[in-house]
Amino acid sequence: MSRKKSGGRLFRYRGWIQLGAALGTNAHLRGFLTGRIYSGELKTACVPGLNCYSCPGSVGSCPIGAMQAVISGNKLNFSYYVFGIVLLFGVLLGRLICGFLCPFGWIQQLLHKLPGKKLRVPEKLDRPARFLKYGVLAIFVLALPAFLVDGFELGAPYFCKWICPAGTLEGGLPLVIANESLRSGLGFLFWWKIGLLALTILASVLIYRPFCKYVCPLGAFYALFNRMSLTRMELDGGNCVACGKCERECPMQVRVLKNINSAECIRCGRCAQVCPTGAIELRFGKIRFKENATAEHG
Repeated sequence: MSRKKSGGRLFRYRGWIQLGAALGTNAHLRGFLTGRIYSGELKTACVPGLNCYSCPGSVGSCPIGAMQAVISGNKLNFSYYVFGIVLLFGVLLGRLICGFLCPFGWIQQLLHKLPGKKLRVPEKLDRPARFLKYGVLAIFVLALPAFLVDGFELGAPYFCKWICPAGTLEGGLPLVIANESLRSGLGFLFWWKIGLLALTILASVLIYRPFCKYVCPLGAFYALFNRMSLTRMELDGGNCVACGKCERECPMQVRVLKNINSAECIRCGRCAQVCPTGAIELRFGKIRFKENATAEHG
């Protein structure tokens, strides 16, 4: 069977796709004016990226928040829907969700475009730090909500409550700005989260998507499927000249020549765009999204 081939426009339009995803998952724009959270039927469905349930514009549930809600509830009423839909996202797309569909990933990306000095974390620090997000997933999303419970055997959304800067930016701040009653009751937890958000913003200006690289539990979850997902990057060894340009340009510091489908690859396509021989392409099953070779090589 012949393989289908698509043009190389997907990566070039990535920014517009990210904008569309952010607007699509936060389509209840009136909520930002009223300070009220949308609670319609769409909220029963999970969106693929990290997007706070409490954001006034959000029209879907955050996968991480939904996971914690299920785990921290009555174990006899365990719902397979949440884990099933997130598993489906992972199997179909892997971390392409991080690169194309996650609003908070896009926000970090925009922050990194601000002028100023940029930092590239040395590999000896970067590689071990990548495992932190798996610890966040295991402890704050899975273990604590399941085992640290109250007298009614109910847990709490510990990641959302104590860590998530996306929730502070998308949910906490808009709601506090719009509701005077909330402003009068601010305490330690709010200012703790503001501090984490400020740190994340500063780090994002200096480092490309630091929250995605080192902290995000949703990215950690999708990373587990990167090597087996239906959406994959492919390197044609016959056309590759091992120039190393793909690895130098990769914002996620992936060793493209050794492991192009690394758990850290967010399928941003930068490697494919700079490849001088067109040896790198994105595939969804048999559909190919191939960039043309760069001009200096025809």
